[in-house]
Amino acid sequence: MKKTRTVFARGVPIGGGAPVTVQSMLNTPSDDKEACLAQLRSLEACGCQIVRMAVNSKAAVSTLEYLLPRTALPLVADIHFDYRLALMAAEAGVSKIRINPGNIGAKERIKRVADACRDRRIPIRIGINGGSLEKELLARYGGPTAEAIAESALENARMLTEYGFEDIVLSVKSSRVHTMIGANRLLAERTDYPLHLGVTETGTGDSAIVKSAIGIGSLLADGIGDTVRVSLSDRVEEEVAAAMTILKSLGLRKGINLISCPTCGRTGFDLIGAAKELKARLDAVECDRNVDVALMGCIVNGPGEAREADIGAAGAGAEAVVFRKGEIVRRVPIERIVDALMEELAALLKE
Repeated sequence: MKKTRTVFARGVPIGGGAPVTVQSMLNTPSDDKEACLAQLRSLEACGCQIVRMAVNSKAAVSTLEYLLPRTALPLVADIHFDYRLALMAAEAGVSKIRINPGNIGAKERIKRVADACRDRRIPIRIGINGGSLEKELLARYGGPTAEAIAESALENARMLTEYGFEDIVLSVKSSRVHTMIGANRLLAERTDYPLHLGVTETGTGDSAIVKSAIGIGSLLADGIGDTVRVSLSDRVEEEVAAAMTILKSLGLRKGINLISCPTCGRTGFDLIGAAKELKARLDAVECDRNVDVALMGCIVNGPGEAREADIGAAGAGAEAVVFRKGEIVRRVPIERIVDALMEELAALLKE
């Protein structure tokens, strides 16, 4: 990973070689304390590490004050337009503040936010989206290009440093995947601030997850990025699950990795159904180590192609062969292929 500065949000390190953290955002009404708390606890249970909430009113600040002592997770106040809400959030002891300085107003207001956060050691995430760029940059670059978005983030960071504020995280997002990738690559070349990665306004379903996986995954694969959010028009828990999958696929998060073949005419059993059942059962297993579990359609793609899997099974007519690291250890009836894999996994995790 590219070495960046370290910023701490309620003790959670962002950057500096720390593990990539997973974020999400509350989508319950910000003035509904109990609904926000319930969703916050659900996010905590599914592995989210940092949670942002819209602080758009004094009632939202009151909710923030209610939530802070009831969770160990860092809470980020998302502020737009009204700098006074940022000051109130800082006073409440929020873990981090997200602002787009361009819509806060006069520089004196931004300085007051910087001073309040510096005095309380609260980091600031500068969030720049393609849809909210300064008019001067839009004119200079001819639109919300990667260069324009990156330049906006750098200029706003320079402004905060002029006020003696250094605990900065940069976030440059776009609904266009290639623009988001390009903007983050430019920042990685020009600064050592920690970077928050995300493709914004991706939509819903598989297409949204694919967009996020390409944008976030491309950068993480090159060592760029310190914290991520998968933005979906869906349940916030699905955002966390998608982010975890991206990190596990890149070897950046420990857990169980399912390997299964796409099937062909040699497959003699319902591998697709078995794979879905196996995935659901694996998702329920707590695992703090990397384990590859393979489910293969036939002996051709069994111990051979899945040789490096910790455990695996492949169809072989009316039977399934079960193997470890490519070595067959037993045979079971084909209808027990998923059960056999779960048994092998349980045994492996006890070793």
